[in-house]
Amino acid sequence: MSESGRERIVVRVGDKEIEINEEVLLTLQEYVHTPMSLEKLAEKLGLEGWEEAYEFVKKVPAWVLWTPSSMWRIMRAEG
Repeated sequence: MSESGRERIVVRVGDKEIEINEEVLLTLQEYVHTPMSLEKLAEKLGLEGWEEAYEFVKKVPAWVLWTPSSMWRIMRAEG
């Protein structure tokens, strides 16, 4: 649980855990809406390569990808 009482969304890829926060959300939305490669996504998220980026994207809940960042801030602030 986070400090606000909201459950954290954490995606596990290999031995890494990536918490979905506003910065990661914005990176994911950039990936979805632009011709960003998996290699570039991996670089931005600190992953080993496109394979880990692919596994990460597969594990992220679909609703997260389409949540506007302003809504994300409101959802995370409520407690």
